[in-house]
Amino acid sequence: MEILAPSKYEEYEAFAKNHPQGCFTQSIHWPQVKNNWDHAVVVSRGGDGHIRGGMLVLIQKIPLIGTTFLYAPRGPVCDLHDREVLSDLVDGVKALAKERRAHAFKMDPDVLISDTAFIELAKSLGFTHFTGGENFETIQARYNYRLYLQGRSEEELFMNLQSKTRYNVRVAMKHGVEIKVVGKEYLDDFIRLMRVTGERDGFNVRPKAYFERMLDALGEHARLYMAFYNGKAISGALTTQYAGKTCYVYGASDNENRNVMPNYLIQWEMIKWAVEGGCTVYDFQGVSGNLDESSHLYGLYRFKKGFNGQLDELAGEFDMIFKPFAYKFVDLAIDTKEKMGKLKRKLRGSH
Repeated sequence: MEILAPSKYEEYEAFAKNHPQGCFTQSIHWPQVKNNWDHAVVVSRGGDGHIRGGMLVLIQKIPLIGTTFLYAPRGPVCDLHDREVLSDLVDGVKALAKERRAHAFKMDPDVLISDTAFIELAKSLGFTHFTGGENFETIQARYNYRLYLQGRSEEELFMNLQSKTRYNVRVAMKHGVEIKVVGKEYLDDFIRLMRVTGERDGFNVRPKAYFERMLDALGEHARLYMAFYNGKAISGALTTQYAGKTCYVYGASDNENRNVMPNYLIQWEMIKWAVEGGCTVYDFQGVSGNLDESSHLYGLYRFKKGFNGQLDELAGEFDMIFKPFAYKFVDLAIDTKEKMGKLKRKLRGSH
């Protein structure tokens, strides 16, 4: 086990971006995006001295009680069934927790709920398991809709789309909707569309600076796509390509010109990027696990389902508690803050 010195970060990066369990949130460049967190990298080396497992750990200071919270988003990057490597990484986390006075550590690896072998292994190493509910109760979405490419060509993938989705992609093409990969100069348009989408779907929008950092930090691993109709930006998406996966991370669209189906064509262009990049999967990311058609979130699932992938239910979150009292205190503080936020929104809505 080793807590890496910053001079060795590029060695970890080379490992993470080429590992099947790698994810852009485990890239050493991700802390540039989450710039209100500190970070560290824990690795396990094999007998040959090479990295065989690793984990980027974000570190959040909790000033009120003088502790920190450790979080490995979509970590660790290793063979998740290798007890020796996992145990090594856990030892690294424990050493880091002692050094940084952490009250808790959380990880949420990309592992299916059906993988009971991993779940039992994690529990035996001291983790508690939280599956979460049907919606977005966990930090990372637990239900992800994914299109596994399986080496298929663009033509094969296009013919695999559900007929209505294929029709809608063609509608956008017929109406002259143009999809472009653009730079940060289009972020104002993207933020405008995000605000429209946030108002429509009831979510808060991140500031422009966050998306600037994301494009800067991830470089060639991130793209901003925009859909134009009659010269106006009407839809946008921020997508990553890392460790053989293309992930649709943020999307936004205008209330106007929805009839020309820009969202379908922009998804198709991003799937084509996944094919060009030799990826194994195009990840549409989160949907609700409630597939009742009366659910207010069903439309999101219906849209993604049209691309004929599959719904993956992930295992959820794994927590290691170092200071139970501090953990309960922070948990209560977060819960109170969330309830106050909901109350404020409700009161605003009543005026």
